[in-house]
Amino acid sequence: MSKPWIFISPSSRGIGHALTAHLLRTTSLPILATARSDPAGVKESLVSASANNRTSKDDGSRLHVTHLDVTDESSVEAAAAKAAELFPPSTHHLHLAFALPGILHPEKQPRRIDYDDALETLRVNTLGPLMLMKWFGDLLPRKGTDLSDVRGAEAAGFRVPAHATWLTNSARVGSTADNRLGGWYSYRASKAGVNSITKSFDLHLRMRGAGNAMAMAYHPGTVKTGFSQEFWGNVAEDKLFSPEFAVRKMLEVVASRTVQDGGRCWDWKGEEVPP
Repeated sequence: MSKPWIFISPSSRGIGHALTAHLLRTTSLPILATARSDPAGVKESLVSASANNRTSKDDGSRLHVTHLDVTDESSVEAAAAKAAELFPPSTHHLHLAFALPGILHPEKQPRRIDYDDALETLRVNTLGPLMLMKWFGDLLPRKGTDLSDVRGAEAAGFRVPAHATWLTNSARVGSTADNRLGGWYSYRASKAGVNSITKSFDLHLRMRGAGNAMAMAYHPGTVKTGFSQEFWGNVAEDKLFSPEFAVRKMLEVVASRTVQDGGRCWDWKGEEVPP
């Protein structure tokens, strides 16, 4: 039986931080999390956050935090090598992966587009997840990988899916069909790119994994983090989610998707976001 593990990048703040703490608390699986700086400090913060609502003591020995900057491919490669060292592919497989990098430079008009800002948006939001797929994708299960050890890895209501899942954070504004307002040119384009590479990656996993792994894109809604703080006043209170609520909804969707649902973008309600 192949032993499962979890990958979350990044985990230093926002949804990634809340998700890592939640999974540390609600599963028994080892976790590799990433941070651009101060991995030791991020680990201490995550262990503390997971302990706030934990019923059983855990010293954080299941949690590993390593340096990774998605705009620096060598750091992604090094982090993947660290993952293979911690979780040898001969005995382990990546079962849940959350690729969450994201930045936003909002442009309401074409004249407001700054070339360097737009390039940074594409490097982080689109090329970042693509580099994670490149270096961590081979750690997902292949055809013939025995996934039966996944049973018993869950607790506190989260049902770990039987198949491996790669989730990349997207956004509803990445939908071309659903674009009714315009604006946010570089951000929309970067998330449309996320949806495109997710489809291609899912097709790759179908060929190599034969139902053992899938890839999906995900729209979490507007979450009350520093990322969206500038826009909180424009969002109805019942549509502005806490990180903890956003994480619960994300995991509900992950638990309810099948391999046939791969290659598409799903929102926090479990509804498909059109391409």
